[in-house]
Amino acid sequence: MRAKYVMSEVFLGLWRNISMTVAMIITMAVSLTMLGAGLLLYNQVDVIEEYYQTNLEVVVYLDRNIDEATTEQLRAELEASGYAAQVQFESQDEAYERFKDTFEESEDLVASVDPTVLPAAFRIKMNDINDADKLIADFSERPGVYQVTNQRDILQQVFDILGGAQRLTLIVALVQGVAALMLVANTIQVAAYSRRREVAIMKLVGAPNWFVQAPFVLEAVFAGVIGAIFAFATLIAAKFLVIDGEFKDLFSLMPPISMQSILLLLPILTGISAVISAITAWITLRFNIKV
Repeated sequence: MRAKYVMSEVFLGLWRNISMTVAMIITMAVSLTMLGAGLLLYNQVDVIEEYYQTNLEVVVYLDRNIDEATTEQLRAELEASGYAAQVQFESQDEAYERFKDTFEESEDLVASVDPTVLPAAFRIKMNDINDADKLIADFSERPGVYQVTNQRDILQQVFDILGGAQRLTLIVALVQGVAALMLVANTIQVAAYSRRREVAIMKLVGAPNWFVQAPFVLEAVFAGVIGAIFAFATLIAAKFLVIDGEFKDLFSLMPPISMQSILLLLPILTGISAVISAITAWITLRFNIKV
């Protein structure tokens, strides 16, 4: 009987303040969407870094006039260095084919490049990419070597940008979260004030504190959970419509965001919204209802 009464009061309270309830759900949904996106981005940056760390190469570019004997000597020294897991020679023709594949959509750029301009190179997969600087120091001054580059240095700027976006998303989510908490507190205050006579009567007849507070707390939890569901649905839609849809070519350059990662967000977002909403409502009630 008590549970039935509490639940009826919850839905009645939500309906009485329908505009505030809708605003609270929308604010929670926006903040939780940003939080979910931040968590996804945070995880994806780590996935991208791990993916590229295992696929990054050190490239030893050779002088255009290098002879075959020097080339073979460099190959032998690279293989014997202890740094290289795999040493692959790329001729000028192969370098040009790679260039054409990379810039196939820029026909004018491809047409403007002379194949003989691109140097032959050794592409080296490292046993440990952290040893790249040692290999560069050992081989950058060798005869026949034009330049040695570490692909990680080139991609580090990309990682820095992703890290900045990661932090920015979490900051926006935090700001949105504070706004959501303030709206939850305000909604509970309005609900408590509109039902102040009912609360006073319940206290006079000896109703326990939890019984008086339960409808208000559950209202906040209900709105928070609905907001979490909307946020989860938004993230699902973003994956299919944006990541795997309109911007598929852009995101094809990096490991895909797995469906499992998004599915894991549902219990996380729901739990966070329910707990925070309940705590916010309880604290608000302590200051607005004399229990």
